[in-house]
Amino acid sequence: MENSKFQPSRYWPVLLLCIGLLFQCSTVRVPKQASTRDLQQLVDFMVGDFSSQAQSQRDSDFYDIRLHIRPIWTSDKSNHWLYVEQATATAEDKPYRQRVYKVESDGSGAFKSIVYTLPDQANWAGKYKTPDAFNQLKPTDLSLRDGCTVFLKKEKDGSFAGATKGTGCESTLRGAKYASSTVTITKTMLRSWDQGFNEKGEQVWGATKGGYEFVKHK
Repeated sequence: MENSKFQPSRYWPVLLLCIGLLFQCSTVRVPKQASTRDLQQLVDFMVGDFSSQAQSQRDSDFYDIRLHIRPIWTSDKSNHWLYVEQATATAEDKPYRQRVYKVESDGSGAFKSIVYTLPDQANWAGKYKTPDAFNQLKPTDLSLRDGCTVFLKKEKDGSFAGATKGTGCESTLRGAKYASSTVTITKTMLRSWDQGFNEKGEQVWGATKGGYEFVKHK
């Protein structure tokens, strides 16, 4: 009769295993769904027409810069590709920076914006107005800007913030050896601080006070 008595201690290992499995399920599924939603939100925040005009009017150390970002290759449902063009307000037809970004999840709840350059980039000036023009190109036609990827995380206030890592983003502008970028992205603004440094770590180009504040117009 003694052996027929209920003994709770015999069932603890099975109970703990069940609790562990339930915990794993609850911690795997939710972040994946949130990451997909947040990735789309990040892309939506980035796409549009931006201007630093208001900042330039407050502080003459900043120029009036126009920034245009458009989705391209939208038939590729597995990836988010963006064409990015920057120019001064007085010479919008002659952009000084043209890039393609591939924005994706890093698999851990954070994100990265991988930077590429275009072949014959002068031919693509103004093509943000007609993004279908990029269907003439393929992703394999682009050149990776190695070391220039911007790593981003979603903040508690709903913004996305991050930066490049290390000194691997090569730059030769004005005697620079490498460049860095620090970025904050919200629904209404994109703040970007791009700086170039020489081999001694001295800044040789870029804003010195802080990042450019690009206000989103549409």
